[in-house]
Amino acid sequence: MTVEHEPRILSTTVLAVRVRGKAAMAGDGQVTLETNHTILKSTARKVRKLYKNSVIAGFAGSVGDALTLFDKLEGHLEETRGDLLKSTVNLAKEWRTDRVLRQLKAMLLCMDKNHLLLVSGTGEVIEPDEPVLAIGSGGAYATAAARALMKFTEMDAASIARESLKIAASLCIYTNDNIIVEELG
Repeated sequence: MTVEHEPRILSTTVLAVRVRGKAAMAGDGQVTLETNHTILKSTARKVRKLYKNSVIAGFAGSVGDALTLFDKLEGHLEETRGDLLKSTVNLAKEWRTDRVLRQLKAMLLCMDKNHLLLVSGTGEVIEPDEPVLAIGSGGAYATAAARALMKFTEMDAASIARESLKIAASLCIYTNDNIIVEELG
C-alpha cells in the first residue's frame, strides 16, 4: 500500500548573530519542492522586523504557516509591550495547545536587543549559550561559519551573518545566496 503525502517544501537557512553589541539576522531566498527537488522561488523574504522595528524574526518551513506565526507573535508583542521573552513563551504555549496552530510546520528565530530565541511548535523556547543560532537545512553550516568568523575576525554582525549564509549556500542545495540581512543597533 502506497501512502500519499503532501509535497514538503524544503528550504532555507536563517542565521542570527550578536557581536559587540550589534545584532543581525540573515535569511536566504530559496524555496524548494521536495517531490522533484525543484526550486520554486529564489527571492523569498524569510527575515523581517516586527514590533516597531525592535524585534527581528526569521522562519524555516512552510511560508503560509510562518506568516501566521509572525502575525501571532506580533499580537503577543503588542500585548506585552515588546517583551520578546514573554511573547515567545506565550506563542509557544498557544502553538502547542491550539488544535489548528498545532498543525503548523515552521520554526522561528527571534531576537531583540537582549534575547536570541528559537521557538517551535512542540513548545520549545530556547536561548543558546553562545550569541549565534541558525535554523533550516543549512543551519549547521551557517552556525559553524559564524562561530569561526566571530572568533577569528573583527567583522560586524551583519557581515558575519551575510558571509556565513554564503558559506552555507555553497554547501547546502536548499540554500541560495540571495540573502536578506536585518540589523538591530
